[in-house]
Order: sequence, then C-alpha cells, then structure tokens
Amino acid sequence: MRTLIRHGTAVTPEGARALDVLVDGERIARIGEAIEAPADRVVDATGKYVLPGGIDVHTHLDMPYGDTVTSDDFATGTAAAACGGTTCIVDFAVQTQGRPLREALETWQRKAEGKAAVDYGFHVIVCDAGPSLEGEMDALVAEGVPSFKLFTAYPGRLMVDDAVIFRALRRSAANGATVMVHAENGGVIEVLQREALAAGRTAPREHARTRPALAEAEATHRVIALAELAGAPVYIVHVSTAEAAEEIAAARGRGVAAYGETCPQYLLLSDDLYDGAGFEGAKYVMSPPLRDRHAQERLWRALAAGELQAVATDHCPFRMSDQKSLGRDDFTKIPGGAPGIETRMSLLFDAGVRGGRFDIERFVALTATEPAKLFGLWPRKGALTPGADADLLVWDPERTLTLSAATLHMRVDYSPFEGRVVTGAPDLVLSRGQVVAEGGRFVGHPGAGSFVRRAPRAS
Repeated sequence: MRTLIRHGTAVTPEGARALDVLVDGERIARIGEAIEAPADRVVDATGKYVLPGGIDVHTHLDMPYGDTVTSDDFATGTAAAACGGTTCIVDFAVQTQGRPLREALETWQRKAEGKAAVDYGFHVIVCDAGPSLEGEMDALVAEGVPSFKLFTAYPGRLMVDDAVIFRALRRSAANGATVMVHAENGGVIEVLQREALAAGRTAPREHARTRPALAEAEATHRVIALAELAGAPVYIVHVSTAEAAEEIAAARGRGVAAYGETCPQYLLLSDDLYDGAGFEGAKYVMSPPLRDRHAQERLWRALAAGELQAVATDHCPFRMSDQKSLGRDDFTKIPGGAPGIETRMSLLFDAGVRGGRFDIERFVALTATEPAKLFGLWPRKGALTPGADADLLVWDPERTLTLSAATLHMRVDYSPFEGRVVTGAPDLVLSRGQVVAEGGRFVGHPGAGSFVRRAPRAS
C-alpha cells in the first residue's frame, strides 16, 4: 500500500513547512516538495498539518485494581487512542508481590496480543524487590523493555523504600534503563487518610485534602536526590503541582537529568470539581489529585520552557455506575483514575497551540518526539523522517469537537471533560501505513498492533 499525502504542512525535525509525504508499506519513503510518485491513495491535506502519530507513555489497560479492573482493555483502549491520534502506547505491567518481574511482562503481553490496534510497549512496575532485582532489570532491558516504575505511595501495595529506588536507579545508570517514579509521600498520606475516616469525613473531596501538594513536592525532591546520588536519570510521572515542577526545574538547572510529564487533567481541571453535588466528585478521584488554578499555569510554563518533557494521560478508566461507586461511603475505596487516552491530543492542541502557549513544533515534541527519545522508540517513531514507521496524522486545525462519553470510544460512562468544545483533531490516522481511524471513526483491526522492542538509553 502506497499513500501520498500532498499539500499539507508537515512538521518534521527541521520545522513546519509545505511538504508532501510518501508512505510505502509500513514506512515513510520520502518527504519533499511536490512529490510525483504512483500511489494507491492520494490524500489532499490542504490547510492541514501532517504530524507524527502521538505516543502515550502512561496508560493502564486491563489493569486489576482491588476488586475491579480498568474498564478499557487493549482492544477498546487502543481503538480509542487511534481515534484521538495516538498510534503507540507504553502501558504498565504490574509485578505481583513475591513473583519475578518477567512474569509481569508475560502476563501483560498476553493481555495485549491479538487485541491491540496500534503498536505498544511496556514499562514494568517494581513493587517487591528481592536480591535478584538488578539481574532481572538487566534481562528485561536486553529484551526491549528498558523502563521501570516505582512508587513512593500506596504502602503495603506498591510502595517501595528509598533503598529499592536507589538500587534501581544505580542499576539503570549501568544498563541504560529509565526509572520512572510516582512521587507522593505515602506515609504522610496514610496518616491523613486515617484521620479523615476517623472523623467521619468520607466524601470524594477528602481524596484531595489527604494528598497535599507538599507530599508530592517532598517525594519529588527526595527521588531526585536519590537519582543524583546514583548518577542516573529519573522521570517523574504525572506532575500535578507547581512545587514539584519547581523541584524538577531546579534539578535540571544544576545539571541533573531529571525529566517529567504532566497530563491534560492537571492542565485544564481544578480541585473545585471535588465539590460537585452528591458523588460527582468521584469522577475526578485520581492520584495525584487535581490541584488549584495556580498549579495549572505553572505547569503550562514548564511545558513551554522545556522543564517538563511530555504530556501523557495516565489513562486509568473506571465506570461511575459500578466501579467508582465502590467508594461511595469511603473515599479511599474509590478506584483512582480517569479516562483520557482519546482526548489528549485535541485538548493539548486546543489549549496549547490555539491558546498561544506554544507552537505546533512544541506540540509535536510533547506528544511524540520527546516521549520517543526518552523511552527508546526514536528514531523508529516520534518524527516524520524517511525510514521511520508510517505512524502519522493528517490533522485538521479547524475541526471542532464537543467531548462527550456518548460519542467518544473509551469504554466508560463519563468524560472528565464532558461538554468541553475543542478545536483541532485528526482527520486521518495511519499506523505503520494502515489507516486505523478516519473522520473520528475507528476503521482499524484489533490485533493489528505489534509489541515494540525499545532501545536502552545511549551511554
């Protein structure tokens, strides 16, 4: 299959300008002015951008959570991703306590195989580190899984101590892995939660009150210090506070390889939503919680300035009707997370590019190029370059959508952005040269996506 995309503004590593793009099979064959070549399909992209497909490096599909499981599996989640312009995800394989890391990877590979509609990789979550941790990390890096996530929160479930984090960081300095950290002070949060419940405060608002901004900032500072001691990079996931963003910026300013991501919910939603009528605040129970509007503006500045490198989703969907409702009488039992895999690109384009916060090149960097470079997908993915995978978007900067659970493809009964009008969306989405979404409709096939072996960090 050969596809020629003509008359669009292509955003390449050299910038945005009028260029044609020729796709031959699964790869980008040529990029240039006025390409003349035989093609099975010619696409007129006049007035539109041609972009690399989005890469979402933070999703949770088919993930157990207490007595329930996230509502999107790899079939529904990746179909929704494709409709929103994301052509590659990196999901999380969660270690079972007492079991080897490899078993987690194999379990999640079975979940994805035959279902994923776009390409995928995995990070492995370390929650029970024994004496073989370093060797297990080495083995997975060699097999194309060069990233590991650790938690400073959720004691008794996912939280590990500073010694484990330091061991993982020091090993990553040697084997080229990237260590990701969910940075909140789990001990402080647990004390505050117990006090709230003892006082009879059980509503969703208590979720935010018991996870204060300083608990995130403190853990971020501590983890960066451990990375400095280990001589290793560190990547802080879902940064939600101005204070945590300042910690990352300060570390980068003194030469530490500290990286961070944030998510659309932290850029666009604020903590007043926890005060919704009845149980409505449960829609926004996620960790970290939503913050105030001051934090939003600091995060936008960090993205524009290069102090944060990526916008991911932390897509972790649960239905209100029968999943979030498990915590109706106890906010600590509300499954934490929100849907977002389909809406990330349009939300960021609308508020970021159209909102004048950064240009189209920075949009591409945050949604595709920087994630590809940080997590070993570059140069195969993340940019429009000859020889790269033909994961690309024909993006209409004037197409307007009204976001609603009724019309989005995620398998969940609400949207955190219900009724929000956004401008900017993909008209055509190609994954390795095959059309997977067109005009907002999924036209791909479950199982068409492949596991992508990722490269370790260059020394």
